[in-house]
Amino acid sequence: MSEIEQTTADLGTSSPRYVLKKTVVMVGMMGAGKTAVGRALAQQLGVPFLDSDAEIEAAANMSVPEIFARDGEPFFRAKETQVISRLLENERGILSTGGGAFLGEENRTNITREGISVWLNADLELLWSRVRHKDTRPLLQTSDPKATLTRIYEARVPVYALADVSVASDPGISIEAMAERVIAALLERKDVLEKWDA
Repeated sequence: MSEIEQTTADLGTSSPRYVLKKTVVMVGMMGAGKTAVGRALAQQLGVPFLDSDAEIEAAANMSVPEIFARDGEPFFRAKETQVISRLLENERGILSTGGGAFLGEENRTNITREGISVWLNADLELLWSRVRHKDTRPLLQTSDPKATLTRIYEARVPVYALADVSVASDPGISIEAMAERVIAALLERKDVLEKWDA
């Protein structure tokens, strides 16, 4: 199937109907909301949601922090590239990726060829407010996690800026409102998303 066409009219509503023509790949920093916004986006568009980290964890029967601890980051990145490539070949939907995924040139090439990248652009203070109390971020297991996050942020932002679409994430905005911002941005790309009112 080259396109996914789903309509919320099937649920007895008169909501818009969307046709998604390419997989939308959520990229950005840890804490940007790629998974939460991606799930809401998939629900609003009526398409499947996939998460590359969850797929890796299921295949390895281990969490991402456990994989980092046992096998190291290079091993994880190689598996991540394999999983993203496979997911891009399947049916169209929303794909959430880990924060480091878009840094890999092969991943960026595959995403550009098979889908469209959407950068959830959140500033450093917002990101820190979201990740500071979580112990599930292997890259932040340092003596000064905010300094580490700052270094990662400064190194990665120029790469995230290469994404096809950038959507600003502001403090206080709801997950659903962020998903609506992404939809509005995607509707500017007729090769990606179209809408018809039911």
